[in-house]
Amino acid sequence: MDTRFEALRHWVGRILGTTHGDIRPASSDASFRRYFRVTRDGESFIVMDAPPEKEDSRPYIAITQRFHGLGLNVPRILEQDLERGFLLLSDLGERLYLPQLGEATVERLYGDALGALIVLQTGTYMEGAAGFLPDYDEALLLREMELFRDWYLGRHLGLTLTRSQGQALEEAFGALIVSARAQPQVWVHRDYHSRNLLVTGRNSPGIVDFQDAVLGPVTYDPVSLLRDCYIAWPRARVEDWAKGYHALALQSGIPVGEDDALFLRWFDLMGVQRHLKASGIFARLYHRDGKPGYLPDIPRTLGYVLDVAARHPELEPLVTLLRELRIPERLAKAAVS
Repeated sequence: MDTRFEALRHWVGRILGTTHGDIRPASSDASFRRYFRVTRDGESFIVMDAPPEKEDSRPYIAITQRFHGLGLNVPRILEQDLERGFLLLSDLGERLYLPQLGEATVERLYGDALGALIVLQTGTYMEGAAGFLPDYDEALLLREMELFRDWYLGRHLGLTLTRSQGQALEEAFGALIVSARAQPQVWVHRDYHSRNLLVTGRNSPGIVDFQDAVLGPVTYDPVSLLRDCYIAWPRARVEDWAKGYHALALQSGIPVGEDDALFLRWFDLMGVQRHLKASGIFARLYHRDGKPGYLPDIPRTLGYVLDVAARHPELEPLVTLLRELRIPERLAKAAVS
């Protein structure tokens, strides 16, 4: 028996004043949180179940309030029970960006998403913003990339690196950290992609899953959106969108620098850091958490790494290492299996 679900169901029934509401799974994410959709008299709500021993809901609440104050379309918190880890939220709907992205819609949807991202980033400069979000520091950047070594190479592929291979990987990690820390630092959603954005009737997009927001590199969210782990677009098109964001950011006072070429270099290297991390997370979700659904996204995600790293001399050791480990062949095999 799922005792947490029963406790949540009774809590929701008490809050909404009914024991007859329909409650069903809404979504899951790469954490211990669960989400349920509840309806009452035709009105829909979202219930978040975040076990307090595994997930701290306080950052989510604080960030929600700040983002809502900026005018972003984030869920409203209607009720909360932090002791048990239950939140009742407004429902932004079920129209995730991912299945909506097609040739007829992508320009408008990405335009909306990049516009909302500019609004989010301007929060960096609002009164009281200093110190509000934790710093995306060198230790966190490195800890994330180590997931690639530990969970993808080690656990998923069963590989143990030689000393020289380990040094090559560490050299690449170091170059990526230097680039990330050299960039202007702004508020970062940290998972700004097509599975966390929703098409809504007003003030689109709806934005969810932002509880891990940080103060970090200005290109992190743009590359998360435009080199999405769940959908790929041609390089030239992605770079055009990135340049469009760059121009809009400059007009909005976001410190992205005047140099397109430097910005695209930051964009590329930030994406490599993110995609190494994501590949490790996808492997960990399978081996530790029993969630195999992300494994098919690894070839696309590491495909970005191979493509982008080959264009940047400081990442040549990483490209050489991945070829030594036969990663391209492994990805090709996984993509068709």
